[in-house]
Amino acid sequence: MNKSGFSCIALCFSLIFVACKSGSDNKLKNNFADSTTYIAPAPGEIPRQDFNRYFNAIKEFYNKEFIAKGFNGAILVAKKGNIIFEDYHGYFNIAKKTSLSAHSSFHLASVSKTFTAMAVLKLIELGKLSLNDDVKKFFPGFPYDHITIKLLLNHRSGLPNYIYFMEQLGWDQSRHCYNNDVVDYLIQYKPPITSLPDTHFSYCNTNYALLGLIIEKVSGKSYSEFLQDNFFMPLHMFDTYVFSMADSASAMPSYDWKGRQERLTYLDTGFGDKNIYSTPEDLLKWDQALYTNQIFNEKTLEQAYTPYSNEKPGIRNYGYGWRMNVYPDGKKIIYHNGWWHGSNTVFIRMIQDSVTIIVLGNKYNRAIYQAKKMAQIFDPSSVIEDEEKPAIKEFNSAAGSSDSILSKSTTPAKAGNNRIKSRKRRAHY
Repeated sequence: MNKSGFSCIALCFSLIFVACKSGSDNKLKNNFADSTTYIAPAPGEIPRQDFNRYFNAIKEFYNKEFIAKGFNGAILVAKKGNIIFEDYHGYFNIAKKTSLSAHSSFHLASVSKTFTAMAVLKLIELGKLSLNDDVKKFFPGFPYDHITIKLLLNHRSGLPNYIYFMEQLGWDQSRHCYNNDVVDYLIQYKPPITSLPDTHFSYCNTNYALLGLIIEKVSGKSYSEFLQDNFFMPLHMFDTYVFSMADSASAMPSYDWKGRQERLTYLDTGFGDKNIYSTPEDLLKWDQALYTNQIFNEKTLEQAYTPYSNEKPGIRNYGYGWRMNVYPDGKKIIYHNGWWHGSNTVFIRMIQDSVTIIVLGNKYNRAIYQAKKMAQIFDPSSVIEDEEKPAIKEFNSAAGSSDSILSKSTTPAKAGNNRIKSRKRRAHY
């Protein structure tokens, strides 16, 4: 066959591939009608001098605080939607030496709560839910009084944390624990509340496990389907998904600080409080959508960013699914951290400055939480106070860990038991 013949065949295969891909894409978009209605905002202009100054400062910080300290993960920093710095360092799979890329989806850990909260607020926008709905409305037999959707969202319910009580109440750890199992244990065993409802903020994964189920009950869709239909597909977040055990062979593994792969446990099948996987570029799309009124109306966004825990003085607070620092001049930094197995995540939104800071890691590294210091590159007065130390203190108290990362004090008699309990170091942000 001559050269012309080969060219003709190649062209035919190319046209077939494009047609198939186009058909596949159109089918995908037809399944998610909203994907054709959202218009992403155009990135804003940054003066070249400012851009270079930001880039150089971020690169210096990145090399000193992350790379020099064993960072394995991804970073993206943007202003006005314009990416200033982006890098992927290390491995998707350390054992196989497969490199990370822009399409490598990381476990977001508790950053997942931002999606759960906004999904609940979307259902409220649609008139299918109310902030004042009692949780008993959705779970007959629920044994706790005066707990509403609002108190789940802002962590003021006083409910006990299932991360601890499922094991304490005898859950068979050879079985996967699903959200419905958490509800069943609450009804059957009635573990004591940690505080009276709406008396103070107490961060608790149970709140968001319940919200995940409520989303399903109200929408008539699975949690994953609702997020796909309303957020991921409309925003073209094609590398974002909700983990299920069917993904266990393909999902990014995580590693402890020594590079040993973390095993999945009985708690890895829940949703709402964790288990969304995403990329920095997809999270930037999510971030930018929250500056528009295309996905949410202005009232919803205002509610999400309102501080609801005001009984203690200080700038730290919590809205609906978002941690925040509220400064005396009225500025707010909206953010969330995450921690599950070996995954550490940071998602910071300096909303008045239109700055986005995203750091995702899959090898346990506390240095990742120093990402908050990059806020001062854009605004020297933006000192972020977060919950890193209190969270670690809480874990040590609850789990009695002997892990040297968290605590160096233990006794030989307890060492074996502590090694088992230290595996509970998963989600405290």
